[in-house]
Amino acid sequence: MTQELLETVEGGIATLTMNRPEARNALTLEMMDALLEALARLSADPAVRLVVLTGAGRAFCAGGDVKGFARNVAGGADLPSFDNKVTTLRARMEVSRWLHEMPKATLAVIPGPAAGAGFAMALACDMRIAADDAKLTTAFSRIGLSGDFGGSYFLSKLVGPAKAREMYFTAEVLRGDQAHALGLVNRCVPLADLAQAARAYAQELAALPTVAIGYMKRNLNAAGRQSLSEVMDTEAVHMVRTFDTDDHKNAALAFVDKREPQFQGR
Repeated sequence: MTQELLETVEGGIATLTMNRPEARNALTLEMMDALLEALARLSADPAVRLVVLTGAGRAFCAGGDVKGFARNVAGGADLPSFDNKVTTLRARMEVSRWLHEMPKATLAVIPGPAAGAGFAMALACDMRIAADDAKLTTAFSRIGLSGDFGGSYFLSKLVGPAKAREMYFTAEVLRGDQAHALGLVNRCVPLADLAQAARAYAQELAALPTVAIGYMKRNLNAAGRQSLSEVMDTEAVHMVRTFDTDDHKNAALAFVDKREPQFQGR
């Protein structure tokens, strides 16, 4: 694990912290490769019930390393071919797919700026909690780029196509409280309260029936591309599978006994 991405696991909660605070946690190739490795591994780890993505210091992630882009332009760097650049970028964009599709909940904790690819990765998570003064923006149009990491997909789903176009075209900057009003973040608190509120939120999500949450994600993701009949087919399969989980069986007994269920994630 590189020092550009820190990892901790405690109480079923895996926290990945992008760790370049001096650069507002702007992405590097090393950081993206570390994210890909960690997300694939944590997705398959039965002891992990929630993955938290956050940034060190006062930022979430400023997106790509624009200073690095500028150095390449100024230096006339001998860059790979067009096809190689597309293939390399597309492979690293799998970070967003892992966050969106892994069979357990993902939470973005946003203490400050989330821009470009960083904003897209936050949107890829299932839930988001942000400081009320955090700044969120697509950012791409300000540097003449079109956008990556699935941001156009996630933003369109969350705020609708018209608002998504406006945010991409104009690179509008939203504060955390404005993003909360739009439904882009689930919870919004003052920065001073963020660490405590995020910890409580993470514990709340990690305590849910993890296997069922994974199937819920599949149902909800399918709903965006399948017909009603197909979605119900998918739901039926997943519902029968969750009937066989220990979490369901124990929760059914708890319901009869009029007590709160204690889910174990299996």
